[in-house]
Amino acid sequence: MHLLATEPGMIADGSAAVDLGQTPGDIIVLASADTDIALLAAAQSRRRADDPAAPTLRLAPVMRLGHNLSVDLYIEVVAQARLVIARLLGGNAYWPYGVERLVETCRENGISLALLPGDDKPDPELARLSTVPRDAWHRLWRYLAEGGPGNAENFLRYAASLIGDATQWAEPAPLLRAGLYWPGHALPSLAEIAAEWRGDSGVVPIVFYRALVQSGNTAPVDALVQALMARRLRPLPLFVQSLKDAEAAALLADLFAQHPPSVILNATGFSVAASGGTDPLQADCPILQVVFSGGDEEAWRAGTRGLGPRDLAMNVALPEIDGRILSRAVSFKAPLGRDPETEADLVGYRPVADRIAFVADLARNWARLRMKPPAERHIAIILAN
Repeated sequence: MHLLATEPGMIADGSAAVDLGQTPGDIIVLASADTDIALLAAAQSRRRADDPAAPTLRLAPVMRLGHNLSVDLYIEVVAQARLVIARLLGGNAYWPYGVERLVETCRENGISLALLPGDDKPDPELARLSTVPRDAWHRLWRYLAEGGPGNAENFLRYAASLIGDATQWAEPAPLLRAGLYWPGHALPSLAEIAAEWRGDSGVVPIVFYRALVQSGNTAPVDALVQALMARRLRPLPLFVQSLKDAEAAALLADLFAQHPPSVILNATGFSVAASGGTDPLQADCPILQVVFSGGDEEAWRAGTRGLGPRDLAMNVALPEIDGRILSRAVSFKAPLGRDPETEADLVGYRPVADRIAFVADLARNWARLRMKPPAERHIAIILAN
């Protein structure tokens, strides 16, 4: 069995055994989403700057602990913590061996454990396996489900209080579940975005996850906005917690009524139709699926199979159920360095210029086709066999 020691600049996909190389900390948080890791790392940095005596924190990405040996190695760090919190997208089924070992280790060593859902839906099984009081479990979950810097800081303060640290904390504060975005603007209005438009070649909404705004991880969105503007299109970037969310559906309906889109770029994953929901992106125009890949560009270019299984499922296969038209991956995860406070290797999205340009050109072509009179359009029929 080969064991890899993680190094700055390394992005593991969990298929190989790795040692995260962390020392023990008072509080350990494991998360499925890199955005959670980045958000909490920034919050801990601010907190320790204000209070050097605040409890130490270790952050670990669940995706890098996919191999059972990786879990067994990290359990040695877990066994010395005072509080362990794991936020799991997909619940126990997503990381069964990891959950089993966390429950076993925390109960053997008298460590408080909170297993939280990775989305905004309660998970009775994770709640049952946790050892913190139910009200504490619910409060910790709501901090991360709402997101944002303020909730992240109060999450750490409240977690510290659970291990005896006398610190003040505030209840989780609800944040916008869907809203407009523009590079360099804080929560812009539709009028402010429209004032930025320079072209007349059609409105192109860019739909992406709210977590990217909360963690400041918006580089691929910013690159798409610039590329569309350069082609005289009218980008309309907006973030959502989920396309299944009523607030997101209402916002999309209102925006599409005011500015009917020529083509939509969708960077959210999964499928609305597969769960029996109504797709809020249906606006009588093509919907191009844009992939913000969870893998790294170097491994993707060196490989022979294209995107990894996780990307293929979340960002290709499931969106196709909703009728999305796959464009291509326009960004990949890239290392941002090791955070000294939490000993976590931070990563973020890095856009790839030629792939951004390809999608912008594709959007322009679809927009042009929409404006062309039907009699002037050419139709091709492509047979698979």
